[in-house]
Amino acid sequence: MSLLEDSLLQSSSSVFLLGAAVFLLVLYLFSSNFSSQEKGKEPPGPKPLPLLGNLLQLDLKRPYNTLCDLSKKYGSVFTVYLGHKKVVVLAGYRTVKQALVHHAEEFGDREVTPVFYDFNQGHGIIFSNGASWKEMRRFALSTLRDFGMGKKISEGKIIEECRYLTEVFEKHEGRAFNTTQAVNYAACNIISAIMYGERFEYNDPDFQAMVDRDNETIHLTGSAIIQVYNAFPWLGPWLKTLRNLLRNVEDNKEETKRLIKGLKETLNPQMCRCFIDSFLTQKQSLEESGIMDSHYHDDNLVNSVLNLFAAGTDTTGNTLRWGLLLMAKYPHVQDQVQEELSRVTGSRQVRVEDRKSLPYTDAVIHEIQRLANIVPLNVPHITSRDVTFQGYFIRKGTTVFPLLTSVLRDESEWESPHTFNPSHFLDKDGKFVKRDAFMPFSAGRRVCLGESLARMEIFLFFTSLLQHFRFTPPPGVTEDELDLTPAVGFTLSPSPHQLCAVSRQ
Repeated sequence: MSLLEDSLLQSSSSVFLLGAAVFLLVLYLFSSNFSSQEKGKEPPGPKPLPLLGNLLQLDLKRPYNTLCDLSKKYGSVFTVYLGHKKVVVLAGYRTVKQALVHHAEEFGDREVTPVFYDFNQGHGIIFSNGASWKEMRRFALSTLRDFGMGKKISEGKIIEECRYLTEVFEKHEGRAFNTTQAVNYAACNIISAIMYGERFEYNDPDFQAMVDRDNETIHLTGSAIIQVYNAFPWLGPWLKTLRNLLRNVEDNKEETKRLIKGLKETLNPQMCRCFIDSFLTQKQSLEESGIMDSHYHDDNLVNSVLNLFAAGTDTTGNTLRWGLLLMAKYPHVQDQVQEELSRVTGSRQVRVEDRKSLPYTDAVIHEIQRLANIVPLNVPHITSRDVTFQGYFIRKGTTVFPLLTSVLRDESEWESPHTFNPSHFLDKDGKFVKRDAFMPFSAGRRVCLGESLARMEIFLFFTSLLQHFRFTPPPGVTEDELDLTPAVGFTLSPSPHQLCAVSRQ
């Protein structure tokens, strides 16, 4: 971190000494925001400071914790200001579901923050809106299904990747190691097979660099200094962290373009090998029909591939790493999972169809996802029109945080929301039960489009690893000493740690 960034975080006053003209301008923006009472009562919230808003009241490294605390005081719909930007926070299962599902049109657009606009310029799938987003999401869903998302063909690819991952773990011969890279590479190879039509070797330096850059980007995007940048984008030219982020993104764009170029040179429209082939074929078909200004252009292709590549790696990889860490921390749960696996499947490879016969294992996986809380703030939304919601008036264009942490740890929905408890998903007879408040993939128009693939990956990778290994803390570390504090990032990964994978064969 640069000296400037350090001073930004240590002393807000030194950062925000601006001229009187800027100060008065911000005060004007605030006064105009605060005077919009004509159409109805606005959501309550803590009183903001001029210029800073409520930034000093938030833990910028883990804002979701502060927002959950504020919801206890101000209710399930409340307002905070990030600088001069007004944000409406939605807390609790019923409120988040009501907004995203029952008011999907009003709350369904994406807020593209300054840093995400820097990444994508409004192209791709995750950080886009309007007709382009609708067409890219529709195309992505259709194409992912064509290439087996959630079907037998995907199951085969995942099972094959399980073998490669198991081989990597076996090489450590029970010694402690960091699971991060191997797990991320395995998860990444599943989406790579769909995107590029091939998997990559774990020791491929270009592949390693691409995955590692993505991980660093997701980590830095959630840092405090980038939250400050999103509130005050004029600070950008002086922020070293932002420069590092943009360099990572640009390097991955160049690598993606190189891979696309190779596929384009061997493209056969009659034999689509992957997502990129399908996109290029659609683009070619439209151009041959004389349509030159469609949504099928290079910027949408590159950014869609990058969106799916990152999303398909990070969330699945982090969920698996949380799962292995929790098994090491709670060995009695690991015992029960392994007993059930041995009893139901023996030594054969677990298949997706076995899930219904593995209720305890299924409950454990769901509880891992619930407690891991991978995307605590959700990806920010924005209102597409004026809306009156739960008695409060919210203007068109207002940033909205549907707080997933508050759903997955809603005290009115979960018996022990802050502890690891697989019984949340089991009835009194030990049968698996679905829970409405289980919403790790969000909901509504922006629900994760790769949910079925992610669920299949997590189930097959987790059960395969638990069949082959017993996971324990490193020598000299007790279960109680394993730290469940997440690392800082846009998504939540376990803090750096090592585990021992002891062969059960």
